[in-house]
Amino acid sequence: MERLGTGIRAGRLSPAEYESNFSDLHPRLDKHEALVAADRCYFCYDAPCMTACPTSIDIPLFIRQIATGNPLGSAKTIFDQNILGGMCARVCPTEELCEQACVRNTAEERPVEIGRLQRYATDTAMQADKQFYSRPALTGKTIAVVGAGPAGLAAAHRLAVKGHDVVIYDGRPKSGGLNEYGIATYKTVDDFAQQEVDYVLAIGGIEVRHDQQLGRDFSLADLQSRYDAVFVGIGLAGVNALRLEGENLPGVDDAVDFIASLRQAASKGEIAIGRRVVVLGGGMTAIDAAVQAKLLGAEEVTICYRRGKEHMNASEFEQDLATSKGVIIRHWLAPKSILAQDGKVAAIEVEYTKLVDGRLSTTGETGVIAADQIFKAIGQTFDAAGLGALRMESGRIAIDAQGKTSLDGIWAGGDCVFGGDDLTVSAVAQGRDAAESINRMLAAGAQPAVAVA
Repeated sequence: MERLGTGIRAGRLSPAEYESNFSDLHPRLDKHEALVAADRCYFCYDAPCMTACPTSIDIPLFIRQIATGNPLGSAKTIFDQNILGGMCARVCPTEELCEQACVRNTAEERPVEIGRLQRYATDTAMQADKQFYSRPALTGKTIAVVGAGPAGLAAAHRLAVKGHDVVIYDGRPKSGGLNEYGIATYKTVDDFAQQEVDYVLAIGGIEVRHDQQLGRDFSLADLQSRYDAVFVGIGLAGVNALRLEGENLPGVDDAVDFIASLRQAASKGEIAIGRRVVVLGGGMTAIDAAVQAKLLGAEEVTICYRRGKEHMNASEFEQDLATSKGVIIRHWLAPKSILAQDGKVAAIEVEYTKLVDGRLSTTGETGVIAADQIFKAIGQTFDAAGLGALRMESGRIAIDAQGKTSLDGIWAGGDCVFGGDDLTVSAVAQGRDAAESINRMLAAGAQPAVAVA
């Protein structure tokens, strides 16, 4: 047997096991399955599912279009509101948004499969390379977009459709943001994130400059002086620190970095994983890291969360998915210290917690969980480098209802803004709406002044 603390290694499984474990979580519906699923929709006039969608997709309409044999028309309805509808169909917490609002839940406790129907339509269009939009007469205006994640891509596409030119700056070697680097591999197989980026950029008029980082290679003031408008969609940069003894030991890693490494790996077998893994956190990142640790061959994976099940940011569906894969979720545990053996992680000491008058406190009891690898998934941090005098609110960029910041000519959206909720679909909505606001500003500036008699 491997000694505790030396169990992090690659190649725990056979190639066939990796392929099976990381296969598509929700395979695409075939034509017959899509028609059957679409037939369950009541096509509600005052559709609560549509109200629950952050991008306000006309869900009854796109499902009716599938039901009548028009998946391309359905895709157009989706893309009109959400150009990243293909990824959102894969990763949106539909069980908490549109599908939770579905009236089928009342009678049957089983909603229409809106997410899978959306994937069926958008996949059909993308695989046919069907482009629904073309560039109008060019305006001569150029907008800078900082960040090639969901918010930035959505803004860039909508601006290009309006006839503006766009230059996207992104600090990573690939576009996509969290869609490329931060989502579980089994949710986006076949390099879908890059397929979607290519589909979005096919409109033309969008240049992407990679390895360009705000605060290092350029500043917001630089962009202000060179472009007609700027959209900032830089997301969140890092993971919060535990501030615990032993945090810097070999074997203590950021869950975000782990997920990104897995997404970029040529082979799953090259990713090293421990025998006993502990994940700290209660959100989607924690679930994605824990499930994938198990799929990579970890024998025991435990999520430790300092509050109760009902307080976890991860949806109940995601929590159930984790437990179905053999992940143990333990609540009311806070990390106290990380214990070492031979200079490497050997275990984590935890404190039991409880709520007292609505505030979290420890009970005085402690315990130890054996582990040779620990992943931190306790929230991400915002890096304000290069933003200059931009007004902040609670450590994020402050914006108004149109996405305008405190500085003229600068808009923002996605996880970097105050009120961002870590959802791809919300970032898309904010990027799209900011682009519309930018377009209105540029159009108003191009109109001749009205003479007053």
